[in-house]
Amino acid sequence: MFRSCRTTAPVRGVTRTAVSATRRRAATAGVRCYSDDKSGANEASEVKAEGKEGEGEAASAPSATSECEEKLKKRDAEVVDLTSRLRYLQADYLNLQRNAAREKEQTKDFAITRFASDLLETVDVLALALKSVPQSALHQSSDSGDTSSSQSSAPTTPAEKPAEAYLNELHTGVEMTHRLLLQTLFKYGVKPFDPTGDKFDPNRHEALFQAPIPDKEPGTVFNCQKIGYTIKDRVLRAAQVGVVQDRT
Repeated sequence: MFRSCRTTAPVRGVTRTAVSATRRRAATAGVRCYSDDKSGANEASEVKAEGKEGEGEAASAPSATSECEEKLKKRDAEVVDLTSRLRYLQADYLNLQRNAAREKEQTKDFAITRFASDLLETVDVLALALKSVPQSALHQSSDSGDTSSSQSSAPTTPAEKPAEAYLNELHTGVEMTHRLLLQTLFKYGVKPFDPTGDKFDPNRHEALFQAPIPDKEPGTVFNCQKIGYTIKDRVLRAAQVGVVQDRT
């Protein structure tokens, strides 16, 4: 009887140890399973978070692209505006240069306008002096001078010259002065013009009187009292003329 008790005692101890080991294993297995479930949940949450971040980045990418495109459009508009302004400024500068050069040339060409217009009165006086002596008187003086020189063989003194010879010399001197003055004015661009026979032009002619002329066309210049003058294609003084009157 004691043997059976002795034999059952170790069996109970082994059974207890097996049960305790099984409990421990179950406990540890439960713990491990719990920890594995928690890590899987964490991994799932991380994957969800990464997906949300990816969706946020994908949503923010088009907005950033649109902002860049708007900035590029603004820059392009500014470049176009600045380019057009630069072209306008360049054109204005070129026009200013051309106008300045033209004004400089005109100032150079027409600098003597006032002086030349005042000098024309002297030219007119010399022309009137030449017209006051008829050509017949000059021919008579030259003929008388030739006859007197052929009659006297001795050299004559200035006191022995006839009055016609002095008149001829004076006329020659006035004519040379008039011609030299016109050449000087011509050198500076001042040119005379006689509109006799031309159509009346109010921009170039000044009508002093009108008269009916049968053989002339109405509105035609038939008499020039004072010739006109131009300076570099600009009228310096209009010609004073007489115009054919319309008979109707």
